[in-house]
Amino acid sequence: MLGKGKKAEEKILDVDASMQGTMSFNDPVNLQINGRFEGTLNTKGTLMIGEKAFVNANIVGDEITIAGRVTGEVVAKRSLKLISPARVDGNIRTPLLEIGRGAVLNGNCQMVVSGKASSQGGAQLMEVEEVARYLEVDSSVVKDWAVSGKLPAIREGDKLHFDKVKIDEWIASERIK
Repeated sequence: MLGKGKKAEEKILDVDASMQGTMSFNDPVNLQINGRFEGTLNTKGTLMIGEKAFVNANIVGDEITIAGRVTGEVVAKRSLKLISPARVDGNIRTPLLEIGRGAVLNGNCQMVVSGKASSQGGAQLMEVEEVARYLEVDSSVVKDWAVSGKLPAIREGDKLHFDKVKIDEWIASERIK
């Protein structure tokens, strides 16, 4: 636990060699990648992909800034910023996107807002627990229905997300019985 006036130590990954695998952070971190990384990256907090970085990974994070090269799916839960000379080859999903002059995106972009309606027309995504509360069933039932195809879901690696509009349509069609 941190005392008053003390800051959390910034965690920086500065890789000059190639690194492969899965990196997952359960606690918020300020993470910067300046080298090569291949695999899966799941962070909380802020993630910076440096100008000289080459990343071939599926990335999930809260606030992501990319200045280097990324190949793979990128999901930013709060915001995604591409700054020159960034190049992203893959689909992205975020509620807030900023693309600077000179940055390149080759892929599809889905603007989403998790947990609240989007005034700009993005999908309202819900997590398993939110859907369980919404449908007044156990979360294991929601997972079973999604895996079996009974309930419309978006699979993202090991995680399931649900579009509220599709859930409402599913309820209206009386498939919940």
